[in-house]
Amino acid sequence: MAGDSTEILHDFYPLIRVYKDGRIERFEGLDFVPASVDPETGVQAKDVEISPEFNVSARLYLPDISKFRGRDFQKLPLLVYFHGGAFVVGSTFSSTYQKHLISLAHQARVIIVSVNYRLAPEHPLPAAYEDSRLALKWVASHSTSRSGERWLLDHADFGHVYFGGDSAGGNIAHKMALKIGVEGLDGFKLDGIFLACPYFWGKDPIGNEAERKLEKKFLDKLWPFVCPNSTGGLDDPWINPAKSHHLSRLACKKVLVFVGGEDVLKDRGWYYKESLERSGWNGDVEVVEVEGEGHVFHLTSPNSQKARLMVRKLVSFLQWKMN
Repeated sequence: MAGDSTEILHDFYPLIRVYKDGRIERFEGLDFVPASVDPETGVQAKDVEISPEFNVSARLYLPDISKFRGRDFQKLPLLVYFHGGAFVVGSTFSSTYQKHLISLAHQARVIIVSVNYRLAPEHPLPAAYEDSRLALKWVASHSTSRSGERWLLDHADFGHVYFGGDSAGGNIAHKMALKIGVEGLDGFKLDGIFLACPYFWGKDPIGNEAERKLEKKFLDKLWPFVCPNSTGGLDDPWINPAKSHHLSRLACKKVLVFVGGEDVLKDRGWYYKESLERSGWNGDVEVVEVEGEGHVFHLTSPNSQKARLMVRKLVSFLQWKMN
């Protein structure tokens, strides 16, 4: 573009670049797929506006209830999902998440609220956390109201709620579950959370992080970029949950973590499990390591056998109260 500077101020390719003239270039999560009815599964999708002031919205997914209404139909568990993208890219309206969440809604028979939050660097953290908290309050308001989103009012079981997400979304899911445990939120009961390749990090390397120098350098620089006002740096509890003094107050009893065997973030998923168990938290946490796979492999290769097995495991996790 004429007049634009090509000098790069921040380079986080293949995610994002920021130029010295203020221009921001994103490389992922740019496509938009309209909400519709999936012809194969009958899962319906619709978009809702939660907060026009902060541009917070969501895409809702409702499985085809006509297929099981005759089999002792009850209200459905509710999953609140947070997309990934390192807090700088990604959208709940992209084809990647549309495909994944349609499959999950269909197989697990859950209603899904997929939250779209503001991104850094235009909106640095804690903006994504604040938006996610706002979305949860909106969801919870339906438990005691006669007006609002009909899919939630008519079909959601607020006694069986889950949070989930991948990468940065896994970070958010943890943060929201911890925030509810510390501050409370009336309106629903959180049964569990699942974190897929969660974006956690820390100042001191663990596992083989020190050996993966390029990836470590990238991640060491990324956190202060998305959270420039962090007082704890790479050991801020937002990015390193082991440093939280409130970890034992996580507001659920079941946690499922997926990690890819080749993902540089793998050891942080295992460390999260160890930290939860040491904290005195009264719940069950399981880590599933998928050998030979990288970061969010289930989204980049959704039709692979390992991705399908992961989704099957996730479906079982979301249905445990119904089994």
